[in-house]
Amino acid sequence: MTLIITLLAAAIATIAWYVAGPNSQMKIGVLALMYWGAGLMWTVDGIASLLEGEAFIEIADHAAMLDDALLGLVIVTTGLIAWALYLLLKDPKGMVRKSLAA
Repeated sequence: MTLIITLLAAAIATIAWYVAGPNSQMKIGVLALMYWGAGLMWTVDGIASLLEGEAFIEIADHAAMLDDALLGLVIVTTGLIAWALYLLLKDPKGMVRKSLAA
């Protein structure tokens, strides 16, 4: 479930990046890359689970599915927070500099 949520967030961020254009000041491509990287990590984790004889995605245990869904939401939220911090540090529109100068 975590993989599905992360890849969904990656797809949405990629579409937003494509619509906004690669030269967008909001650096949506950075957010998309973070989510694709997390999706790749979860895919590798799922493959490792398969090699150990476990399920790739746990669907039989409802509690495990809920835990995975919550973890996926935490990953998406953490990605948004990291992206916001990135924007604050890079300040592509100069808003932080303007507010500090005033």
